[in-house]
Amino acid sequence: MIIARSAQELREALSTKNGSVGFVPTMGALHIGHRTLIERARRENDVVVVSIFVNPTQFLPGEDLSKYPRREEADFKICELSGVDVLFYPDVNAMYGDDEVRIVAPDVRGYILEGASRPGHFDGVLTVVMKLLNIVRPARAYFGKKDAQQLVLITQMCENFFMDVTVIPCDTVRENDGLALSSRNVYLSVSERNDALKLSASLKRSTKLVMQGTLDACTIKEQMLAILEPLDVEYVAIVNRSFESIEQVIIGNTIILVAARVGTTRLIDNVWM
Repeated sequence: MIIARSAQELREALSTKNGSVGFVPTMGALHIGHRTLIERARRENDVVVVSIFVNPTQFLPGEDLSKYPRREEADFKICELSGVDVLFYPDVNAMYGDDEVRIVAPDVRGYILEGASRPGHFDGVLTVVMKLLNIVRPARAYFGKKDAQQLVLITQMCENFFMDVTVIPCDTVRENDGLALSSRNVYLSVSERNDALKLSASLKRSTKLVMQGTLDACTIKEQMLAILEPLDVEYVAIVNRSFESIEQVIIGNTIILVAARVGTTRLIDNVWM
C-alpha cells in the first residue's frame, strides 16, 4: 500500500497503476461500515484509493473537531488489510490555502435538516469532496446512505459541475442490535448507547407502519417521536429522494430521517424506502 501525503504524491502513485479507480473518502476512525465501502470498491475497480482527512471546514464553532477520534495506526492497518492500493493522508496545508474559492451548498437543500442546525456545514463538505475528487479523479466514488443529505448533495454537485465520476450509494451498516455504525459512537457511555437504540427502533417502527399500509407522514412521525422519548430530538423528517418534504410515503422515493442527541453526542440515522 502506498501512502501519499500531497496531491502530487497521490498522482505520482496512481501513474504507476492501470485500470479504473474506485475512491472511498473518509475522516478516519475506520469501522466495519468503512470496510464495506472499501470492499465494494475493491470488487468493482482495478485500483482502490482511500482518503483520511478530518476536514476542518465542515465543523462549526463549538463542534467536536479537536475531539474527533483519530486512530492513525489502526486506520492504516485496516486499509492495508482491506486491499487498499493508495492511502491519501494529507494535512490541512496540503488541502487548503489562503483566500480560497469555495463551493456553496444549494440555498434550499443545503440549509434544511442537517443544514438548518449546522449552517455552512455542507459548504465545507462539498468543497473538500470537490477537491478530493479532482485530485483522485476516480471512475467511481463510494458514500454511505447514513449521511443521506450529504450523499444527495454530493451527487447533485457532480451532476451540476458535469464531473466525470459515478457516485455509488452504499447501504448503512449496523451493529447486531440495530445501532448504525458511526465514528462518534465511541463517545457514548454504556447507558447512552442503550438509549441510542431508540433511533433505529423508531425507524423500524416507521418501516413496519409502511409495510402495513400506513403512508401518512404525520402518523408515522408521531409514532416515531413516541419511541424516541425522552431523547433530545432535533428532527424527524420524511422526504423524497430530492429532499423535498412529502405528506405521503412514496415507495421507491422516500427517505425517513432522524437526528437526536444522546447525552452530548449528536447521532443521525435514516431508512430509504
